[in-house]
Amino acid sequence: MGERLAVVSGGGTGIGAAVAETLAADGYDVLIVGRRADVLLVAAERISAACGRPEAVSAVTADLTDPAQLAGVVEAVGERTVDVVVNNAGGYLGGDTATLAGVAAQWRANLDANVLTAVLLTEALLPALRRPGGRVILLSSIAAQRGGGGPYSAAKAALHGWAYDLAAQLGPEQITVNVVSPGYVAETEFFGDRMTPEGHAKRVDATLVKRAGLPDDIAEAIRYLAGPAAGYVTGQVLGVNGGSVLGR
Repeated sequence: MGERLAVVSGGGTGIGAAVAETLAADGYDVLIVGRRADVLLVAAERISAACGRPEAVSAVTADLTDPAQLAGVVEAVGERTVDVVVNNAGGYLGGDTATLAGVAAQWRANLDANVLTAVLLTEALLPALRRPGGRVILLSSIAAQRGGGGPYSAAKAALHGWAYDLAAQLGPEQITVNVVSPGYVAETEFFGDRMTPEGHAKRVDATLVKRAGLPDDIAEAIRYLAGPAAGYVTGQVLGVNGGSVLGR
């Protein structure tokens, strides 16, 4: 058992799995959380084997929109201190918006998936966060800064305001709270079967570096924010988007 523990939601695939692998390589024990037990198990076994520590990554299945299921995460942490919480769970959820009821359902689903998951996981783990030195990291999106995602954009933008409040709340205990805002990242499940070659090319062309982001690009930003070098960085939104939206 390592000395440091990180909890990563949505840790079975894509950015979450890349974050788990990066932190495990840095010596953290990592608890990955998600809704799909089989996907989590495969990721935990693969990452543990890759870093040469058979029990480096463990998994707990939970729907983080359901407050009752947070008990399983807290139980999995046990008496350990949590060094890093990475709130990566979420995604764009569509729906039938032909009626007001459909609009309401889509908005609630996106807010639950992208905001409530982060709020509930963080609140559940607050008592266990390392003091001083804990890290809370939220995954937002370029859509929060430039729009284009409707309820998804709004939900991700909501994380920014909450992060500022949480940073102010936890700052006196020397716990930092930051947001990573990715641009277009290939090799994830985000777009499902919606991505076309034309869509990919358009998004790559919108960057200044003329390439798609990769999960490892986001994981490296989180590695920095999770580490001791970022102890004086809090209440910030770090854009990792290849220059498709400039800093402001």
